[in-house]
Amino acid sequence: MSTTAKLILASGSPRRMELLQQVGVEPDLLAPVDADETPLKAEAPRSLAKRLAKLKAEMAVAKMERSGDRDGAYILAADTVVSVGRRILPKAELLDEAAECLRLLSGRAHRVYTGLTLVTPSGTIRHKLVETRVRFKKISQDEFDTYLAAGEWRGKAGGYAIQGIAAAFVVKLIGSYTNVVGLPIQETVAMLEGEGYPVIDKWLDMQTQ
Repeated sequence: MSTTAKLILASGSPRRMELLQQVGVEPDLLAPVDADETPLKAEAPRSLAKRLAKLKAEMAVAKMERSGDRDGAYILAADTVVSVGRRILPKAELLDEAAECLRLLSGRAHRVYTGLTLVTPSGTIRHKLVETRVRFKKISQDEFDTYLAAGEWRGKAGGYAIQGIAAAFVVKLIGSYTNVVGLPIQETVAMLEGEGYPVIDKWLDMQTQ
């Protein structure tokens, strides 16, 4: 199978880029879009993840069509949502938001959902939702204060990055670890391969680099 297929990632997330690179996938173009991520009234966390992935894919397709880069390209979009019960946690930008997230997560289980949308060169659209359950330990006051001071929470869904300091809080994880990082890589590879994007063919190329 040809390895010349073009992949456009509708995200500017360095974590998603690193996960794709880990399995030999180097997006040809990054096309982040400025989608309104505000949940709809009474919207469930899983529904939000699916809706935003679809919206980001649609916006990226329109963007690529305007720039002339759409032809022959696969477009991959994703959105990750962290929730405690039906409560959707924000991508913490303020210290108060991060503190509230940490209080909610401490000593409790939560869920991480990532919606995936893939648009193929022929216009076929595929959707996938991946769920991971995570439980945090009871976070001590010293850990709480120091973690917030470290600033790792900034811009992270739920106020934490599992691949960082917050790994020290995780006592149990059921499901995909990479989903919590921001892109469920096994499911993403299966989706790409299933629609003809040659992920596996690129593995040999990795050995010659």
